[in-house]
Amino acid sequence: MKILLASSEAAPFIKTGGLGDVAAALPKALAESANTEVYVFLPYYKAIKDNPDFEIEYLTNFTVPLSWRSVYCGLFRAVSKRKKLQYYFIDNEYYFYRDGCYGHYDDGERFAFFSKAILESLLHLDWYPDVIHANDWQTALVPVFLRAFYMGSEEYQPIRTLFTIHNMEYQGRFPDEFVDEVLGLPGDWKGTMQFDGCTNLMKAAILTSDRVSTVSRTYAYEIQNPYFAHGLHDVLRSHSYKLSGVVNGIDTEVFDPATDPLIYTNFDAATLEKKAENKKFLQERLGLAVRDDVPMVVMITRLVGHKGVDLIQAVMGDLLWDDLQLVVIGTGEWQYEEMFRSYAWNYPAKMSANIVFDNTLAHQAYAGADLVLMPSKQEPCGLTQLIAMRYGTIPIVRETGGLFDTVPAYDIATGEGNGFTFKTYNAHDMLDAVRRGEGLFHDKEHWTALQKSVMAHDSSWKRSVQEYWDIYHAMTD
Repeated sequence: MKILLASSEAAPFIKTGGLGDVAAALPKALAESANTEVYVFLPYYKAIKDNPDFEIEYLTNFTVPLSWRSVYCGLFRAVSKRKKLQYYFIDNEYYFYRDGCYGHYDDGERFAFFSKAILESLLHLDWYPDVIHANDWQTALVPVFLRAFYMGSEEYQPIRTLFTIHNMEYQGRFPDEFVDEVLGLPGDWKGTMQFDGCTNLMKAAILTSDRVSTVSRTYAYEIQNPYFAHGLHDVLRSHSYKLSGVVNGIDTEVFDPATDPLIYTNFDAATLEKKAENKKFLQERLGLAVRDDVPMVVMITRLVGHKGVDLIQAVMGDLLWDDLQLVVIGTGEWQYEEMFRSYAWNYPAKMSANIVFDNTLAHQAYAGADLVLMPSKQEPCGLTQLIAMRYGTIPIVRETGGLFDTVPAYDIATGEGNGFTFKTYNAHDMLDAVRRGEGLFHDKEHWTALQKSVMAHDSSWKRSVQEYWDIYHAMTD
């Protein structure tokens, strides 16, 4: 089977969040299957083009029709010995030779061009996939353009499309005139494109794709309700027959405490005592009190409200009253960044605020911390809890989305479960879950058993890939 995965980011080339990890690990796992070719398409961003670590070759160039425009497109490919997995890059320096992937005034036009250019590239590669797997609003126009402009071509007619929603909050909303001025779609497409007084790219992708998926089973149910759907609940309910939830996996080779080159010392479940050396190293690096008798709680997250940071803000005094250490790694909204900096200034032995995205520090925190805190209001899947468990770091999560699917509540009587949970979006319920984690930390027999149990949890792509194969085959068969 031939699969084209379209994404606005993919590690190691470019990554701003979980999508970058998924778009790296999923194609790699798919390509391991027999008789499979996987092509990944990315924008040729400035950060990729200027990085000397990547060996990328020029293939060809052509023009892409985009409404009244005829836009230059260069097609590049990463040099690779793996013929079954290829990375292609859509080049246009006006759109992509900029700092940062997102947040530009013309993001809608940039990613409309990217989506159209992917389909035009197939003509020049003379390669036509069985399935195009589009991801989030940045590639939501791929199934739209496919149906609107390419179904008259015999080569394109067999192509089926899967659209994966990684986060309902970001839907690709633009003014009404976007349909005419940028997309150039016929007038009878306006009903498909428009929603709630504007153009909505995610809504259009849900309507035009053969199948729709999201990144956990619970989130697939949640987004059919108004609280989680950001307006699209009725659209999703009416198309629920083609909606599936597939929990993300992680790259277990990258996130392996036994071989991870970024952590202080390697360990596994049989040498779990070495985790203490990583904790001591992290305490020394961050200027915290070097103690092995205090639980270290880490947050590796974007510092925004829907990640539950407002709950932490409400009980920071209570948290730091406890005998624990708190480590924060991430960037986000100014109010939260300043809050954590302030507490770190006042409690330097107990609190470390690292207002930065630092991949090496994140790996060291996974290896050294005892608990990872994820009190999200909404969490489609979450990768942090899956990565943390690989390193024997116990999750504290709210029961929502993928957190509910991957972290069943720990039961000390049976030893079952992966972490400490709370259901209501309430600061003191979260605080109670943290304190349950603190309490078990001092019960070394049960604590060690729980660490070994979560390290054995299968967070690989094996099961998830099989579910994607089931979707692909259901469309193409």
